Amino acid sequence: MEPARAKSIDTQASPVDNESVLVAAARAGDISAFEALVTRYERKIFRLAQHITQNTEDAQDVAQEAFLKAFEHLAEFQGNSRFYTWLVRIAVNQALMKLRKRHNKDVSLDEEVKTEDSVMPREIEDWGPSPEERYTQRELAEILARVIGELDPPFRTVFQLRDIDELSTEETAEVLGISVPAVKSRLLRSRLKLRDKLNRYFQRGVPQ
Repeated sequence: MEPARAKSIDTQASPVDNESVLVAAARAGDISAFEALVTRYERKIFRLAQHITQNTEDAQDVAQEAFLKAFEHLAEFQGNSRFYTWLVRIAVNQALMKLRKRHNKDVSLDEEVKTEDSVMPREIEDWGPSPEERYTQRELAEILARVIGELDPPFRTVFQLRDIDELSTEETAEVLGISVPAVKSRLLRSRLKLRDKLNRYFQRGVPQ
C-alpha cells in the first residue's frame, strides 16, 4: 500500500512560507515532502553542527541523526513553533551529546551568566582601522572561524544561532531551553570574547 500523499504540493517552486504545508504532508506520509525539508535545511543544520562540534565528521553524523530523529518523531511535532526551530533544537542536542562523548564529561548549557543590565554596552565598539587593509576576505573568514571555535560551547552555540543562523532571541531561548535574558547575556559575552580575540589577531597578526 502506497503512503498517503498530499495533493498538488510543488516542493520545488513553493514559497518560503510553505514549511507548514510540507510538514503536514510529511506527517501524512509524503516522503518527498520530508525530503524537501531536508533539502531546504541540511546545509544550515550541517553548518550549525560543525560550529558546535568543530569537527566535520561529527557534524555530518549530527546532521544525519537530527533529520532521522525529526522524521521518527514527526508525529510529536505540535506546530507551536517553526519546524526549523524544532529541528535546530534536535541538532543542538545531538551535537552536545557528541561533545560529551568526545570529552567524556558534561557540557552544560544551563549555567546562567550573570550580567547587570546597567553595565551592558549597547553595542560592541569597532576595533579601529579596517582589517580589510591587511587581510583578504578569505583570511578574515578563516580568522573568524578560528576564534569562534575557541569559544566555550555555551557561548559558541548562542553566537551561532543568533548571529550566524539569525534565529531570534526568543527562538534561540526555545531551542536551548533557557531564558531570553540568559540568551542576551551569553550573546553579549560571546561578542566581547570575540572582540578581544579579534583585537589580538589584528594588532599582532595571526600567530605562525
